[in-house]
Amino acid sequence: QVQLVESGGGLVQAGGSLRLSCAASGRTFSTYNVGWFRQAPGKEREFVSAITWSGASSYTDSVKGRFTISRDKAKNTVYLQMNSLKSEDTAIYYCAADKTQWGTLGTTYDYWGQGTQVTVSS
Repeated sequence: QVQLVESGGGLVQAGGSLRLSCAASGRTFSTYNVGWFRQAPGKEREFVSAITWSGASSYTDSVKGRFTISRDKAKNTVYLQMNSLKSEDTAIYYCAADKTQWGTLGTTYDYWGQGTQVTVSS
C-alpha cells in the first residue's frame, strides 16, 4: 500500500514557477512508476508527466521544455518543476503511482494523492 501526498501548489503569475512534490509512504516507493495528472474546471483529467522507477520520463506536448519531473529516492518524493507557467496550466494537480505500469492513462495507476491546486494568473 502506498499513500501519496501532493504539496507545493499555489497562486503564481504567468511566467512564474512552482515546484510540486509528491511524497509517499512505504519503503518500496523507489520501485514505483509515478505520474502527474491535472484537471481544470469543467475539463477531463489529463496526463502531464511520468517517471519510471529507473528514471525514464515522459511529458505531454504542452509542457515539454517547461516542466521537469524528477525523483529523490532517499526522500520517497517525486517532483514536478514547472517553469514559464501559463494561465492554461491552472488546474488541480494529482500524482499517481503504480508498481508495474506507467503511461498516459489515469487507469494505469493504482494509487492517487488528494491533489494540489495550481492557479496561474495572467
